[in-house]
Amino acid sequence: MRLTIEFGGGLELLFQSVKIHQVDVPTKTKGGQLTMKDLLTWVSDNLLKERPEMFIKGETVRPGILVLINDCDWELCGQLDATLEEKDAIIFISTLHGG
Repeated sequence: MRLTIEFGGGLELLFQSVKIHQVDVPTKTKGGQLTMKDLLTWVSDNLLKERPEMFIKGETVRPGILVLINDCDWELCGQLDATLEEKDAIIFISTLHGG
C-alpha cells in the first residue's frame, strides 16, 4: 500500500533527518487492509534508525506525539485500529521540545 509518512517537531532526526517518506507497505491480510498498529510495526522495523524509545512505547507512539491521518487526529479515527487506505498521509509530530 502506497503511503506518505511525515515526521516533524524533531522526530525526523530519528529517521535519518528525512521528513517525508513515500513508502510501499505490505498488507498482512488477504483483503489488503492495513491498520495503524501494522504501520507502526513496519515503521519501527524499516524506517526508525535510532533511539526507538523516543518514538515507540509498547505497541503505540509515546506520549507527546501527535498523529494525524489525512490531517485528522488519529484519536478520532480509532488510533491503533484505524484502517489506512491507498495514498493516505500519516503525520507524526513531536509536541515535546527541550528548553
